[in-house]
Amino acid sequence: MRKGFVVAMLMAGLLALTACGRAPSLATKAEALVDKARWTVETFKERRDAQMRLFRDMLRDAQGVMIFPGAIKGGFILAAEYGNGVLLARRPSGEWGQPAFYTMGAGSIGLQIGGEVSETVLVIRSQKAVQAIVKHQGKLGADIEVTVATIGAGMEGATTTNVGADVVAFSYSAGLYAGGSIEGSVLARRNDYNEAFYGPGATPESILFGQVAANPKADNLRQALIPR
Repeated sequence: MRKGFVVAMLMAGLLALTACGRAPSLATKAEALVDKARWTVETFKERRDAQMRLFRDMLRDAQGVMIFPGAIKGGFILAAEYGNGVLLARRPSGEWGQPAFYTMGAGSIGLQIGGEVSETVLVIRSQKAVQAIVKHQGKLGADIEVTVATIGAGMEGATTTNVGADVVAFSYSAGLYAGGSIEGSVLARRNDYNEAFYGPGATPESILFGQVAANPKADNLRQALIPR
């Protein structure tokens, strides 16, 4: 019961933030988010340590990615994390499709104070996992039936190449790799951003599976996901 209450509260908070985001400049905000996501991918690819080498290797075979370029975490005792991001899926041709907009949020209780901004990329390793994320919104690992592994501080690539997770999360925050796990974080669709970027009626399903017109402002992000 308590677990269900926490999920409901997180979902309500995310949806409230979504409603508050409606503004005349929503299309501009969506475009800026796509560009920040591109910057995050390019920055991750350029780093030459074990974690980012693993990121580049997994990206080659990834069936989807979720990119959160500026998740904000802060609080005193009761902490919350919130950030907007995009989901892209690989098409049967091998090309990357158009980005759909999402919000990720998480809450925790404990001895903590302060705040930080982190970049996170979720590498989705199968089409089944992509479909699960698109079909459902809710908690990763519970409501959305996918397993998540987090690559963070102190974890070498050799110990994680055989991870059996559906989704592998790479996080970087203020010069440090973030440990811990994002399993249990709540995902919610940002249909206000989706419609602002593509037009009325756009949903993650129609965007990711090619049923809406492409937006050329996403081309640089799609290009950044191609290994080089």
